[in-house]
Amino acid sequence: MDLDDILPKNPGDPLVLLLKQDLDPMSVEELQARIAALEGEIARAKSKIERAVNHRASADALFKR
Repeated sequence: MDLDDILPKNPGDPLVLLLKQDLDPMSVEELQARIAALEGEIARAKSKIERAVNHRASADALFKR
């Protein structure tokens, strides 16, 4: 899968800008902080997905005939 296929088409999108950012000038500490922040964001997104799936399952069970 190519990143261009899954990334938003808007070149100003924060995710696109994040992935295009040059990492060469960053120190090891800056890169570690970046990784920690991204891992936190991944956990936040996974939590949101889990809540949405559980909410959907609850709604489906409630309205099931």
